[in-house]
Amino acid sequence: MGQMEGKTAVITGGGTGIGLATAVRLADEGAHVFITGRRKTVLDAAVETIGSARATAVAGDISDPADLDRLYDAVRARGRGLDVLFANAATASFATLEQITEEHVDETFGVNVRGTVFTVQKALPLLNDGASVILNSSVRAGDGVEAFGAYAASKAAVRSFARTWANELKGRNIRVNVVSPGTIDTPAADGLAGTGEDAAAIKSQFAARVPLGRIGRPEEVANAVAFLASEQSSFILGADLYVDGGEMQV
Repeated sequence: MGQMEGKTAVITGGGTGIGLATAVRLADEGAHVFITGRRKTVLDAAVETIGSARATAVAGDISDPADLDRLYDAVRARGRGLDVLFANAATASFATLEQITEEHVDETFGVNVRGTVFTVQKALPLLNDGASVILNSSVRAGDGVEAFGAYAASKAAVRSFARTWANELKGRNIRVNVVSPGTIDTPAADGLAGTGEDAAAIKSQFAARVPLGRIGRPEEVANAVAFLASEQSSFILGADLYVDGGEMQV
């Protein structure tokens, strides 16, 4: 019997990368996972990977409250409440201070901040007492990488919300914590790095910053999320767990 046997989990951005790896891990531990993301075809493929008996896909955009309502209506219909919420979905793109546009700020904060706020707020009526909420921040929230200002600020906001929500929900024994990945080998990272020789060079530069000498794997972040979701982390509240190969620690 797994750590999540009989539990219900929601993972936003669950079709690829960290979200998919976490969905697979929690399902392997016995949870039924609801995954959401913008692309139905990607979600359908993810369900096949996770196992159709253990996963439900609800296509939607977390920056659209109506899409979040549809997601939670599906969870409500299952009738078992919600035990784990991994607010993982995010967007990222480069823009220096000179290059930043209104559209860039609106997109970044609309998904990463506003979307995260309402992902958690709309889950509140479904969260079982003792549930675990994990927010996905980033080491970039505190390292000042050039051209990543809006993204970094949005992730710093996520970290700040976790502290407040941990206090607000502790009366229901709902634990709110954060996972902060470093550079992880995901489709999103590939999108930022581009293609061809330049992409390989950029990834090499990322890896050179990491004391372990490589970028991370989605499964390594999923392991950290599974820990925060489980009773093994029962005395951890408001924490920020770095999964970065030591990049921000050593």
